[in-house]
Amino acid sequence: MSTESRRGESRRGGRGKRAADWADGRLGVYGLAKTVMRTAFPDHWSFMIGEICLYSFLILVVTGVFLSLYFHPSMNEVVYHGRYTPLHGQIMSEAFRSTLHISFDVRGGLLIRQAHHWATLIFIAGIFVHMLRVFFTGAFRKPRELNWVFGFLLLILAMFEGLTGYDLGDDQLSGTGLAVVNGAILSVPVVGTYASMFIFGGEFPGTELVARFNTVHILLIPGLMVGLIAAHMGLALYHGHTQYPGPGRTSRIAVGMSVWVYAAKSTGFLFLLSGIIFTIASIAQINPIWQYGPFRPDQAFAGSQPDWYMGVVDGLLRIMPGWEINVLGHTLALDNFIPLLAAAVLFLSLGAYPFIESWVTDDDRGHHLIDRARNRPVRTGLGAAWMSAYLVALLCSSNDLIATHFHVSLNSVTWASRVGLFAIPLLVYVVTKRCAMGLQLRDRHKVLHGREAGVIRRLSHGEYIEVHEPLSRAELHTLTSHDQYAPFGTGQEGGEGGPDGKPGRMQRMRVRLSRIFYGQGAQIPKATVEEYKEINTER
Repeated sequence: MSTESRRGESRRGGRGKRAADWADGRLGVYGLAKTVMRTAFPDHWSFMIGEICLYSFLILVVTGVFLSLYFHPSMNEVVYHGRYTPLHGQIMSEAFRSTLHISFDVRGGLLIRQAHHWATLIFIAGIFVHMLRVFFTGAFRKPRELNWVFGFLLLILAMFEGLTGYDLGDDQLSGTGLAVVNGAILSVPVVGTYASMFIFGGEFPGTELVARFNTVHILLIPGLMVGLIAAHMGLALYHGHTQYPGPGRTSRIAVGMSVWVYAAKSTGFLFLLSGIIFTIASIAQINPIWQYGPFRPDQAFAGSQPDWYMGVVDGLLRIMPGWEINVLGHTLALDNFIPLLAAAVLFLSLGAYPFIESWVTDDDRGHHLIDRARNRPVRTGLGAAWMSAYLVALLCSSNDLIATHFHVSLNSVTWASRVGLFAIPLLVYVVTKRCAMGLQLRDRHKVLHGREAGVIRRLSHGEYIEVHEPLSRAELHTLTSHDQYAPFGTGQEGGEGGPDGKPGRMQRMRVRLSRIFYGQGAQIPKATVEEYKEINTER
């Protein structure tokens, strides 16, 4: 069709069509709409976790805009004369006073403030669980490595977003936590002192912290998060959704609901999640800063714990021995620096894992079907061990409360935490790996012999046997469609050799890791077609 004929048709179509043609010529909305309309959205419940993250973020934005209208990010000292009489006449910062004003004077302010805090916890928990789902199912493999990186960066940014927002109230609890953060920053060799001076605008606590954190909290980090969320969703739409293996599902064919059904369910889910968050906010008190009082640097708040996502660092700090060494006349506070480094390694290992596994498997194929966790025993074991290390460190942040509530020695709790931090992940790895292999063995037995029918039959010679029913083709496909990698050999497989033709150090490491992931004792060989035919022919 020529340009003149298009223009003529556009004029005959009325203003609506001309507006649509104008938008399509500049934004490509027709092509985008066609792509979205043809997309099949998975209907498995676990894919809704990502929507929890998205919708809780929307609630955070809406409630955050409301709170920012009444909050004064200043550390200038004022005298309080508000409605909360126990603090009448006390000196506090404008930030603390405005937070009390939001809580007691603004209509609906306390509800919005608590909904904002609960939505933060749900948002970070949603990202965390969503990443675990992606990890255990292998949905991070090519071509979705960048999406994993975006999700990991979102998790880190969300944690710091929660930390900066938590400290804006300038209360005694958040101030005590900031003192711990300052100690950890100061322990970093060479740059620690300069970083602390830059963040706090001088000696701790300074006079500019709330204003700086407010800018970071409402502008810098949210802007980065919006960009990452947009990039994450754009890549998810471009690559398509992953799906569990099953009949009719291949790397090119996706099975799921249409965009209209998905939109209806997703909209209902948005209202459901909003109702749950505001219901929790209306009945469950969180962060009552009026009970803590305004921050005073000369006091420490006993029994203080940060929100759960920052509890890992606090727990590692609590169980670390008080080690300090002197190097060239300078004191290195290892009791702060080592826990900070350990927490960084813990999270960086999570972010780097997809690239490690890709290097070990040497698999450059695109993967659109996800794994069942049992079919990757080592990966599942490593993920479970990582989670156990995270939970143990989180429990360590409450060692004082554990000691007082269970009437045991704090020293005993600390030493048990130190031992558990190393022993429990190892134990969890071994148990999880064996459980996954046991489930693999059960799947293999089910494929070859069928499922147990619950019927006992007596043979002519008196023997009793249990009748097994053969599986359907769909079930056989689900249990046998996964790939099983073979470990690299000792030759030149898995990489280039050295100048003398011998395997290099990285190649030898690659071979060892390959054997750990996929060698003998790391997986159960799945049933082959020949084994299946042989057993079923004998029947």
